[in-house]
Amino acid sequence: MRVSMADVAARAGVSAQTVSRVANASPRVDPATRVRVEQAMAELGYRMHRAARALRTGQTSTIGLVVATLASVGNSRMLQAISEAAAARDYALAVVTVGERGIHEAFARLRAQGVDGAVVLNEATDLARGVEPPADLHIVVVDSPPDDRFSIVQTAHADGARIATAHLLAAGHDTVHHLAGPAGSFAAAERERGWREALASAGVHVPEPARGDWTSASGHSAVARLAAATAIFVANDQMALGALRALADAGRRVPDDVAVVGFDDIVDAAEFRPPLTTMRQDFDALGRQAVAALVAAIEGGEPVVETVPATLVVRASSAEA
Repeated sequence: MRVSMADVAARAGVSAQTVSRVANASPRVDPATRVRVEQAMAELGYRMHRAARALRTGQTSTIGLVVATLASVGNSRMLQAISEAAAARDYALAVVTVGERGIHEAFARLRAQGVDGAVVLNEATDLARGVEPPADLHIVVVDSPPDDRFSIVQTAHADGARIATAHLLAAGHDTVHHLAGPAGSFAAAERERGWREALASAGVHVPEPARGDWTSASGHSAVARLAAATAIFVANDQMALGALRALADAGRRVPDDVAVVGFDDIVDAAEFRPPLTTMRQDFDALGRQAVAALVAAIEGGEPVVETVPATLVVRASSAEA
């Protein structure tokens, strides 16, 4: 049997109007009362009927996600994290990819679905910066330079890269080579910046980076340009996987001949041969903060910038020189 507002009101000892205000995130509710009502909702398994809420508030409780691709592990992890964070707030999620018609078409498709706002993810943020989004579509971007039009949620990419590079330098390597991500990617540029700053701070030679496109295959092919390396910081774990295979193919042992550190800490990183030292991105925290920032914007809040730290996870692929 469907739980009604009256059932929640009876359990919480309040009026149905108060339950309605809590369900619709009205500020006109005492905090203690709000907690009591939310507890009653949870105990009874109450869910607001979306169509009824849309009629009352003019909002659909649906948010969008704009992505350039879901082929990369990071984007897939972010999709899962944002989906779970939206569900926890009782929001539905509509996903669109940026096709040949560009981000304008993606925004138009989301507006046709009646979304209240959208998260623009990673590579798609570069496209979003070049357009003016619809005035009635609230936007949060993941990984972006400062932009007063949007809320921004990002990993501390440069800080993470500095930590990874310093870890390799501390093991006694003369310098650290870099297998960078694609040009035009904010995350790749920030990780390259952190690597350069760590080497400059240590007063050591900054070698020319190799570059891949986030895929394992590109990591495999790029290692040929790093033949002199005894330590490699790779901009993501998928490219690191290809790099490890290329090093093995060339008869170079990891970590005896060359140490390798990645970035992301994907689920399988601990199963690489050898297990991969990497910078862990907290995808769950990124998803929660992106959804929280978007809901706040939908409710009239000001743009914010949220940064989530990355954490070094040391495994067998890095060791003392």
